[in-house]
Amino acid sequence: MVCAVTESVQSEPAPRGENDQRPLSLSTAAASNLATTTKSVPQMQGITSRWLLRVLPWVEASGGTYRVNRRLTYTVGDGRVEFSTIGVRVRVIPEKLCELPALRGFDDTEVLGALADRFTRREFATGNTIVQQGQRAEQVFLIAHGKVDKIGPGKYGEPAVLDILADGDYFGDDEWVEPRDTWAYSVQAVTPCTVLAASRQALEEVLGQSEAMRDHLERFRVQTRRPQNRRGEADIELTSGHEQEADVAATFVDYEIAPREYKLSVAQTVLRVHTRVADLYNNPMDQVEQQLRLTIEALRERQEDELLNNRDFGLLHNADLKQRINTRTGPPTPDDLDELLSRRRKSKLFLAHPRTIAAFGRECSSRGVYPQNVDIDSHMMMAWRGVPIFPCNKIPITRTRTSSILVLRTGVDDEGVIGLHQTGIPDEVQPSVNVRFMGIGDKGVTSYLVSAYYSAAVLVPDALGILENVEIGRMGEVPGP
Repeated sequence: MVCAVTESVQSEPAPRGENDQRPLSLSTAAASNLATTTKSVPQMQGITSRWLLRVLPWVEASGGTYRVNRRLTYTVGDGRVEFSTIGVRVRVIPEKLCELPALRGFDDTEVLGALADRFTRREFATGNTIVQQGQRAEQVFLIAHGKVDKIGPGKYGEPAVLDILADGDYFGDDEWVEPRDTWAYSVQAVTPCTVLAASRQALEEVLGQSEAMRDHLERFRVQTRRPQNRRGEADIELTSGHEQEADVAATFVDYEIAPREYKLSVAQTVLRVHTRVADLYNNPMDQVEQQLRLTIEALRERQEDELLNNRDFGLLHNADLKQRINTRTGPPTPDDLDELLSRRRKSKLFLAHPRTIAAFGRECSSRGVYPQNVDIDSHMMMAWRGVPIFPCNKIPITRTRTSSILVLRTGVDDEGVIGLHQTGIPDEVQPSVNVRFMGIGDKGVTSYLVSAYYSAAVLVPDALGILENVEIGRMGEVPGP
């Protein structure tokens, strides 16, 4: 019997050729399907430091309104005139003539239009004299474009720059309303200037046609003759330096009849999250929580923007004209910041766009001046004269590469700038921020109303100052040794 013996032969793997691309092990792409991925929470590029919200002292505004009571002021805070341009024609907007102190509150648009038509356009080149000290003063000048120096005699006869005026400013309004013999100062163009001028005769022609304007100007003259301090507030009569039984002045402190009231503004949005997303895709991170977190961050960014740029209560639009100054040469220099500081007591902070801060640093370096740094909440901040300069990218930069620098005194005790909010509101998730459930729609989408309430108030005018028309694209003149 022949037995067939079958041998088990194990085949040898074929040798790998040089071009064989078969994997030797499990790929990472396939292996990752069995692994747990480590994830971050959703990131957001639009989040900034928001220093203004952090440094402002926040005050409760119960009832949504905050009233700022002040002493009675006779010299009404004036603003800036505006112009309309059609081709090469420049005309002052009639209603904006009410920014002149003498015309504040006059509302007859027909008469204002007749007065606006009597302004004539004049052009001045750099270095030209617009008015000369000692000449007859009988005109008012409105600066439509450009920058001028107001120059008067110094203590020892040297000419001194009394003020720097730019777009929207004016001069000669006192001489226009109350005729005076001569100009007490000279005005010289620093840049090419376009100004509108109206003579005393033009005003008299309009007054001859409008009894209402004549009465308005007479009330203004009477008001400005009342005793007042250098801030324009009704004077408090006092007696000092007397001896024995001298008559002591009697007085009282008068208040504004209609003080300004700041109402809380609101920024809102409706956040929508599908119920399927909230139910099924909710681990390890809460989808609704992350959606709300990023939405509130966006609301806080808008809040800071509104505190600066809102036409009603924004700081850039609510600074008193006397607290607005222009740069001497264009770029922000140490001299300009010193001028800002000199106009108020207890300045707490500067606020500027980061590019403006860089421009100031360049000006300091060109002069061999090195500002000190201060530690603010573990952040090293550039400071000038001990006052920190905080960055804020909400301050606009114009197309002509100009911006502004703000300086603030803050707090109620120091009669400064304050933020307004109201805490304890229903469904509050952060101070003065709430999230309210609005229901689930027919398509299974959950809606939440997210709201932030805020405002800002300037308690007295000198609490806020602004350096305007700051050029950030060029270097200024470096003073000689």
